[in-house]
Amino acid sequence: MHRSRIGLVLIDHAPEHYDAGLQFWAGVQGVRPRPDGEYASVGEIGTVSLETQRLQEGPSRIHLDIEADDVAAEVARLEGLGARVVQRHESYAVMADPGDLLFCVVPVQTGDRFVEDALEWR
Repeated sequence: MHRSRIGLVLIDHAPEHYDAGLQFWAGVQGVRPRPDGEYASVGEIGTVSLETQRLQEGPSRIHLDIEADDVAAEVARLEGLGARVVQRHESYAVMADPGDLLFCVVPVQTGDRFVEDALEWR
């Protein structure tokens, strides 16, 4: 048994667009951005965090982070639903859905919200 939930929506920007993108999304949410390295929080959508991410390279995009208390089990479950692993990292995996949209499976990042909102899988 493990648990998972969509915990973050990440708005990824190429370096040359990051500052303008961060200010735009903070304005959309009516908040002051809270930077933390390559990430900045720009609010929440219900219990899902909305953050911007400065990419090293690549096109701007939006992706989801699915947080899980057992990353390997969640990756296997999602592969069973038709996703594929694009890259494995030490603590997380980048995956693609059947339409090639990227998302990540990551360890729990949202603490109490995870406990309250996660779905249980067997």
